[in-house]
Amino acid sequence: MDITFYGAAGTVTGSKFLLDTDFGTKVLLDCGMYQGETNEFKVTNTIPFDADSIDCVLLSHAHIDHSGLLPLLVKKGFEGKIYCTKSTADLLQIMLIDSAHIQEQDLKYVNKSRQQRGLPKIEPLYSLRDALGALDLIHEIDGCKVLNIKDELYVKAFPNGHILGSVTYHITAKRRNKSQTSIAFTGDIGRKNDPILNDPQPFTQADYIICESTYGDRLHAPYTDTEPHLLNLIYETCVDKKGKIVIPAFSVDRTQELIYAIDRLESEGKLPPIKVYIDSPMSTKATKVMAKHQEEFNPNIIEYISKDGDPFCFKNLVYVADIEESKAINNDPSPAIIISASGMAEAGRVKHHIKNLISDSRNLFLMVGYATPDSLAGRLKAGKSPVKIFGEYYEVKAR
Repeated sequence: MDITFYGAAGTVTGSKFLLDTDFGTKVLLDCGMYQGETNEFKVTNTIPFDADSIDCVLLSHAHIDHSGLLPLLVKKGFEGKIYCTKSTADLLQIMLIDSAHIQEQDLKYVNKSRQQRGLPKIEPLYSLRDALGALDLIHEIDGCKVLNIKDELYVKAFPNGHILGSVTYHITAKRRNKSQTSIAFTGDIGRKNDPILNDPQPFTQADYIICESTYGDRLHAPYTDTEPHLLNLIYETCVDKKGKIVIPAFSVDRTQELIYAIDRLESEGKLPPIKVYIDSPMSTKATKVMAKHQEEFNPNIIEYISKDGDPFCFKNLVYVADIEESKAINNDPSPAIIISASGMAEAGRVKHHIKNLISDSRNLFLMVGYATPDSLAGRLKAGKSPVKIFGEYYEVKAR
């Protein structure tokens, strides 16, 4: 059995690992999009193998850096099955369509700048049609049952608490010499005591483990530090300076964690009377998907729901859908919190908010998740100035 690493090896994002068994079965573990603006984006966001030779895909979770090239795989000829959990399938229904839409919309701005410089247009990686084609190939798995692939591969999924529907796959493969080899593919792993999701489940012992190590060199601060730190920033920026806080946040899990944290502050009477905007149609849809999968919630939030009601709804929380309403946020001088996708600020409405608010020192850009160093969020986090947004350079005056 051979494993070839085509992404997320020596770098972060773009998870793609090809498993080739002794009997010729080819299984792709994740099919993620690399996120960033370097040449690696062009190199990694390809399908460097025959897509039509792949028998199936095992998808660990719905984040775009693990699922975002599924439509390109289909575009290149893949016709097999894409296995994932039911909640992952529900999320993919909105995330892959959103990814195709964002590429088309954002390239309008990029290509306008390229045209002015006499450069050729850039084509999107894939279209809405390709995204819909990928969705047609999804097969939901039951985490309690063993999946049998061609009588030589046995797969079982273990919930791992990273985001809604995320799993570790334990794969047992037959060998030609009649022995067996087992591999555990983790994708990303959540940590214990998540504010919303259940703890990761231990998976069966394996001969080999493929595990991403994005945070392998550090310890995280306790979740209990989140709310007081966030509250201090809100008062400092929105109350004292009358500015805005812009939070690039992944639409799935991180956005809901933020809403839940602010909901708790509001419930305790600590939140000042300012608007909190969720300015991402995908984040709004993802929140609805998350709300209907409470079977994955931990006992603490279930208890909170029983007392407080909806943990993703409070006074002054506004879910923004209309693009004109999104533009109006920047024209309103009132202090506000804007939570918007994408988490790395590489696409979507948050990129426009950053562009429009970057020149005002009263404002704060708050990074709450991992960002590759070359992404816009990564460059802002590192203190780079100027930064390029939609092909133009901007001096960073906001914090």
